[in-house]
Amino acid sequence: MEYVQRKRILLNMAISRHSTIAHAAYLDLIRSLEDEVVSDIRGTPTRVQRGERTYWYDTYRVGSEVMKRYIGEDSEELRGRLERLSELRGDADERRRQRSRLIRILRAERFMSVDPGTGSLLASMEKAGVFRLGGTIVGTHAFRLYEGELGVTYGFEDTAMTDDLDIASFERLSLALADTISPTLQQVLSDFSFEPVPKLEPEKVWRWRQTRSNLLVEFLTPSFEEEEGLRPLAALGVYAQSLHYLNYLVAEPINAAVPYRSGVLVRIPRPERFAIHKLIVADRRQTGPDCLKSVKDRRQAAFLIQILAEDRPDDLADAYEVAMRNGPNWRKRLEASLSREPEISEILTGLGR
Repeated sequence: MEYVQRKRILLNMAISRHSTIAHAAYLDLIRSLEDEVVSDIRGTPTRVQRGERTYWYDTYRVGSEVMKRYIGEDSEELRGRLERLSELRGDADERRRQRSRLIRILRAERFMSVDPGTGSLLASMEKAGVFRLGGTIVGTHAFRLYEGELGVTYGFEDTAMTDDLDIASFERLSLALADTISPTLQQVLSDFSFEPVPKLEPEKVWRWRQTRSNLLVEFLTPSFEEEEGLRPLAALGVYAQSLHYLNYLVAEPINAAVPYRSGVLVRIPRPERFAIHKLIVADRRQTGPDCLKSVKDRRQAAFLIQILAEDRPDDLADAYEVAMRNGPNWRKRLEASLSREPEISEILTGLGR
């Protein structure tokens, strides 16, 4: 009986595609938003080497003081935009009109939208620099944005609904960038009627709740120690709850576009890593107060794995192999979740054939 019910869930999550026009519009929206990041440069782009990584900064003067504003990590794509800086600065108004047209296409295609409150909050966070400085949206808000990345429709609203906004970043990256958001996150959240959730250590706040709704904003960071304690995120100016397995999820995130007003550029995990990580998290939540979330985790994982096995099988296979090589605890979590989802287990084990 349980097998039949699981099979029915998978059949109800059959893949339905957006039109090629809508998918192209989404990708064009991301490219335009990425152009916008470079067009905002005030001074001279300069490269800074930190360890094995190279970063670009906008260097300019304010009075007698030299300021450095982080642009992004070095890549061929970013270098190409920097070479077109004069052109991008001159096309800002036209790009904004073009993005509004692209979002109308997405709305006509019935892309999932965000409510005005969440959209406005994400826009303010983007403007302050949260996503530019390493912040990555995780959880169900990230899951919703794979609709555009993968060009698929969601026919099960309950799995894509949430009152939580989770943002993760690496502590070391946040420190290495040597830049901070402005205005502060405390000011941004206060403007949207968020208040710190009381803690025993009020100076180490990592979660805020909106007083006029159920929306909860939490900040997370990977834990590389046995304890999952609170750690500072210097660039974002907040503390974050550290969690095991999170480093796998937020490694090498990708850009995503929120279809709100003329678009909001955010960062989300790679979909293949999100799917595998959900299987790990599902087992952690199998007992205790979050047990109901375990079912939701597995449903999101199952949906994405079906799509990725068809569209990006090599990426999915690599993500699965990396997780399985990360040690016995990782394998134990994955195998426990997959024992409850034999169809998904069959897909993953068959990727290498």
